[in-house]
Amino acid sequence: MADLHSIPLPSYPAGSHNFLKRLRRDGPGSNAVVNGDLKPEGLDIAIVGAGVGGLAAAIALKREGFKVTVYENAPALSEIGAGIQVPPNSARLLHSWGLEASLSKHSVKPKGLLWRRWQDGREIGHARLNPQFSKWFGAPYYVIHRAHLHDILHQRARELGVDVVLNCKVVEYDPDKPAFTTGTGSTVTADLIIGADGENLGLRSVARRALLGNKYTGPVSCGLAAYRATVKREEMEADPDTAWVAESNSLNLWVGDNTHAMTYCIAGGRLFNMVLTHPETKSPETWDQTNALSEMKAVYAGWDPSLRKLLDMVSGTQKWPIQSVEIPSSWTSDSGRLALLGDAAHAMLPNMALGAAMAVEDAATLAACLKAYPRKETLRPALDIYEKLRIPRTRAIQEASVLHGYTLHYPDGPLQEARDAAMKPEVEGEHFIESPNQWSDPATQLFCYDYDPISEVDNEVRHLKSNGSPTHENHG
Repeated sequence: MADLHSIPLPSYPAGSHNFLKRLRRDGPGSNAVVNGDLKPEGLDIAIVGAGVGGLAAAIALKREGFKVTVYENAPALSEIGAGIQVPPNSARLLHSWGLEASLSKHSVKPKGLLWRRWQDGREIGHARLNPQFSKWFGAPYYVIHRAHLHDILHQRARELGVDVVLNCKVVEYDPDKPAFTTGTGSTVTADLIIGADGENLGLRSVARRALLGNKYTGPVSCGLAAYRATVKREEMEADPDTAWVAESNSLNLWVGDNTHAMTYCIAGGRLFNMVLTHPETKSPETWDQTNALSEMKAVYAGWDPSLRKLLDMVSGTQKWPIQSVEIPSSWTSDSGRLALLGDAAHAMLPNMALGAAMAVEDAATLAACLKAYPRKETLRPALDIYEKLRIPRTRAIQEASVLHGYTLHYPDGPLQEARDAAMKPEVEGEHFIESPNQWSDPATQLFCYDYDPISEVDNEVRHLKSNGSPTHENHG
């Protein structure tokens, strides 16, 4: 019988061997990163930032037996915003960390993601999500309230014995010790510090500034902003013009000229979440949030009456800038003792709803790298693998997000008509092999949702071992 791990896989883009990838991922010995004869030591790891990325890293690292402490600037843990999407590439990892029951309890599993024409709500695109994604990619496509996801991660971290220190503002890093200094003047040292302090789109990432130095680049505006709002589902169901939206159990996405509205149920189906993206050229410092509600309704004047009725149900909203950061060519210090993770490294546009999923992948990758090289003297090779895998992955996903933004925002005309015609087969339930809708395009789905960071680390470590890596020989 052939050895599963000895069968070669294609280096070209193909789905023909994905059944073998799934066997490797889910079969006996899965998630077992090769680490030769290296024995783990009690690495002391400090994580700065208790957002989704920081807490995911704490869970992944603690499960591998490392000492982990999370330091958070805020005096209490809470999450701003409302809905967040959890695609199967990150859901699989969260399941493996013991969070499947909690996710199922607090989230919604939408049947599909429906593109709708801005003017009349006519369906022009259709990505089928659940239950198909569980079969194809090993986990559902969830949507959940951000606060619920954050609480789930926090509770799991605490269950595992992670210490979370609140009201700890980091003002300076020493990447060589490594250490950081807090606003009270105290100094914290560790064997490895992870800067996961960028969930405000990298704006406040002190770690990013410390690591990049004069190469530091701040957030980049894309000329867009988003209103965020929720309404009660029961209010929607009382109006026949909006009841069908709540009852569709799908994400509904209205698209128009440089403007779109992404909507879906969260909080176990009790709330309806809306993210309303529109052009914005003014700096956020000049915005008057007291006018946000009236401005939001004005942006969508003339749009589908059902969408406008939903907006009439909104009692309050805030406007948020949509920005990204340049993904640097290095995420780690020369000393190999400070590393970036999540938005501090790769805050990206939300057009593919994969930003948080990339942070979860970062966490799993870093934990697997340190499992393979679990000593102080092997931090450098561990972080080398982390960078080698994560930088090209996040850059590709960032590119996908940027390009999808163009596709979402075509004005009426030849490009919009060609896009809609190319999505017609998926709307009509016909077989298709490509689509402008990246949530349904088969090649994009495989690239985004079938990615397995543990296997990627395992393959890289096997390759190093087979080539007689000096690192392995010296520390094995």
